[in-house]
Amino acid sequence: MKIAIIIVRVLLGLIFIYASLMFFFKLSPETVSVGYAKVFEVGLIASTYLIPLTKILELLCGIAFLSGKFVTLANVVILPVTINILFISLFLNPENLPIAIFVFLGNVFLIFSYWKNYKSLFVV
Repeated sequence: MKIAIIIVRVLLGLIFIYASLMFFFKLSPETVSVGYAKVFEVGLIASTYLIPLTKILELLCGIAFLSGKFVTLANVVILPVTINILFISLFLNPENLPIAIFVFLGNVFLIFSYWKNYKSLFVV
């Protein structure tokens, strides 16, 4: 189980760091969206802060996952991002669905793996 946790944590860290570095350094061509995905993308770009904020969070959480430090915090911070990645892929961009499912399930797996760290949050 310990090896599975490390593998999932490192893979998620690499995915998040890769995605954020691709955005900040413009290392890959921009994908062309159509239909509702394009409308959604235009709205995100118009906000001017949401995409950079998300990519900064992905970078910081990716570093946390790779280093093994603050993994519990990184799981909580990145969970809303992974849920949105899953829903965007599910409803607007189905070709990215396999990676979105892996990212979401990997995050949920890590949350359950570190559950003892979250128990104090749910004490009444």
